[in-house]
Amino acid sequence: MLIGVPKEIKTNENRVALVPAGAEALVAGGHTVMIETGAGVGSGFPDGTYQAAGAAILPTADEVWQRAEMIMKVKEPIAPEWPRMRRGQVIYTYFHFAAAEELTRAVIDSGAVAIAKYLEKVFGGSGILLGGVPGVAPGEVVIIGGGVVGINAAKMAAGLGAHVTILDISLDRLRYLDDVLPANVDTTYSNRHNILEAIRRADLVIGAVLLPGAKAPNLVKRADLKTMKPGTVIVDVAVDQGGCVETIKPTTHENPTYFVDGILHYAVANMPGGVPRTSTLALTNATLPYGLKLAKHGWRAACKADPALGLGLNVVEGKVVYPGVAEAFRLPLADVAGIL
Repeated sequence: MLIGVPKEIKTNENRVALVPAGAEALVAGGHTVMIETGAGVGSGFPDGTYQAAGAAILPTADEVWQRAEMIMKVKEPIAPEWPRMRRGQVIYTYFHFAAAEELTRAVIDSGAVAIAKYLEKVFGGSGILLGGVPGVAPGEVVIIGGGVVGINAAKMAAGLGAHVTILDISLDRLRYLDDVLPANVDTTYSNRHNILEAIRRADLVIGAVLLPGAKAPNLVKRADLKTMKPGTVIVDVAVDQGGCVETIKPTTHENPTYFVDGILHYAVANMPGGVPRTSTLALTNATLPYGLKLAKHGWRAACKADPALGLGLNVVEGKVVYPGVAEAFRLPLADVAGIL
């Protein structure tokens, strides 16, 4: 298979979808790997390291897109890249279709096969030191969602000495969190009343709600901000999926924050891009095995053989096959089994 890795052009996105070791593994499997010049520089991988791994370096993104049968990316294609997509071309990246209708329709119109990857501080706050000091109470951190992001956020905040409240709708998950997290973390069932009570006393609210392939629900409404302490910080990690805070909108590393009703919002859509070397290595460790399967067997056979990979199918040659995407924009839902 001809595999292309273009340079990411989303603002401040310094990661790359394939590291040299991954390129070497694909080349060893008999595939041709084409890297746009400079694609890996932001993550500390110059062109020469890819050439040493057997990859070809192409001078422009247009050449990579035109020649590749499969495009590997970190972030979803943005508007300048949409005309480069073509029918039957596999695009393997982190898609968040349910919060991006224009992107969804662009991929449908292109006829490409979109396979989504699911792994799935700021200035101007209230001046609270999360861990407190002797004689001063610690900060209050509220985390909505107890998944991978939520539990890691809780560990970090609790480790700093903050008092943490983590909310989730799964009682089994709450029991697990209660068992593994330290004593300064309280677990609470997530409902409207409990969310309002928690954010009212919070100094930092972290939105960590993810519904794979679907738009995140708005759990914190605009009117709720008036019940919060001025200068409270909201970080919404679900911003790529529309966010679980009604007032959230994507920001960039260059302009990461904004205020609404006295509440500081932080919503950088590619937060890991700020530490590209580490995050690129972590990302490719998770995604390369699936990339190897796609390259070896083709998207159809690979998705039939591996149910986890099949769940990543979102749009196939103009047809939406993921329920969450179809529901978000009231589009026809095609039967993925029939397509496979």
